[in-house]
Amino acid sequence: MTMTISRAEILAAKILIVDDQPANMELLEQLLAVTGYTNLEQTSDSLEVLGLHQKNDYDLILLDLKMPKMDGFEVMQALKQHDPDHYLPVIVLTAEPTHKLRALNAGAKDFLSKPFSLVEVKTRIYNMLEVRLLYKMLAKQNQFLEQVVSERSIKLSESEARFTSMAKLPAHWYWEQSANAQNTTISGSALELLGLRITAFFGQHAAEKILGWNVLEQQKLQETIVKQEAFRDFRFSRTNEDGTQQFFQVSGEPMFDTAYRFVGFRGIGSELTPNT
Repeated sequence: MTMTISRAEILAAKILIVDDQPANMELLEQLLAVTGYTNLEQTSDSLEVLGLHQKNDYDLILLDLKMPKMDGFEVMQALKQHDPDHYLPVIVLTAEPTHKLRALNAGAKDFLSKPFSLVEVKTRIYNMLEVRLLYKMLAKQNQFLEQVVSERSIKLSESEARFTSMAKLPAHWYWEQSANAQNTTISGSALELLGLRITAFFGQHAAEKILGWNVLEQQKLQETIVKQEAFRDFRFSRTNEDGTQQFFQVSGEPMFDTAYRFVGFRGIGSELTPNT
């Protein structure tokens, strides 16, 4: 799946401008505002950058290198120490060509040369933000996938635990039903022990009413299965042609594939008819 970032998302990105010269900050903010950026902040105090970024998680920091208290290199080092595995969203601002390579080696993703060029500012910042937002989208997607895998693993473990518990119950047969409830298979000694097609009870067709199964019980079981929830000891009955009745119970749980798509039900069943 191809990931894309819209122009509107890029123009709404959070940007922090850091420069000890107010005139430079105002010029950059005006250039960005004219271009269409709407979420702009600025500070002339380099000591504030780390705290502001921790609070606001900026998509981009435009960072002057030559500042009192902490220069731009020290600010980048502080940002990296705070989160060493994190993407450093920094474009440095410099008038000294010799600082560019050093800044890139320090973790900056790009640079803007002083005096500022409108074309350079627009191009470099737009490109940087597109990459940055794609990076954040990918990180969020990976986090979501990890959460989904974790949740599915838990559910599958719970499913296996339920089935293990269910398998210990007294039973005459094992049953499986497809997701659309149109196909049910029975394994075990049901046919031999009961002398009847137990699969008929699980069906949904009107023609099967003549087999003596309780239709209301059939409907109730299918309603339970549609909810995709595990159940235990569901009781149902059949009236034979001679008027005698047989009583049964089934337990079941939903089955899912590796993508956690519902694929049907499985369970066990037994006859409860008292011996006469």
